[in-house]
Amino acid sequence: MNNLILLGMAFLAVGLLWYTATIYNGLVALKNDIDKAWANIDIMLKQRHDELPKLLDVCKGYMNYERDTLQKIVQARAMYQQAVTMDQKAQADQSTQAAVRGLFAVAENYPDLKANNNFLQLQKRITDLENQIADRREFYNDSVNTYNIRIQEFPDTFVAAFMQLTPKPMFKVEEADKADVRMAFGASTQ
Repeated sequence: MNNLILLGMAFLAVGLLWYTATIYNGLVALKNDIDKAWANIDIMLKQRHDELPKLLDVCKGYMNYERDTLQKIVQARAMYQQAVTMDQKAQADQSTQAAVRGLFAVAENYPDLKANNNFLQLQKRITDLENQIADRREFYNDSVNTYNIRIQEFPDTFVAAFMQLTPKPMFKVEEADKADVRMAFGASTQ
């Protein structure tokens, strides 16, 4: 009978250890998914910021009186290049988005610029990058949400506390970015 009790306790200990290891490995995988998702966003942000000087060069010749608009893009790009942390890069991304939207809106006043092939190609490339960044932000937020739920659920919370895991922030949209912006390119939308 003692052997049966010892065998049962050994089986229970091995099962508990296996269960804890499974939770630990799942949390490590979620944490790494978040890091990977952010790295993918960072790559797209870098590509977008690499395209901005080309867009500025095309626009400079046409937009003699729009120095403020062009300067905002230069400043936003510099902010991104100086950003080190995820929060700094997210803030720089929001500034860049606003500056690019402003540039595209102002471009409406320059028919020659809107007809320029280089401008149109860069506009399409940046718009495509924006769409890809949005997709990656969604994946990042899904990963963060899953991670945050798991580290707060029982019994995962005990393993998360042991690993010193804390909730991660979601990638949020600024209130100014939620405002409806009317922009039309090419043919009139009226």
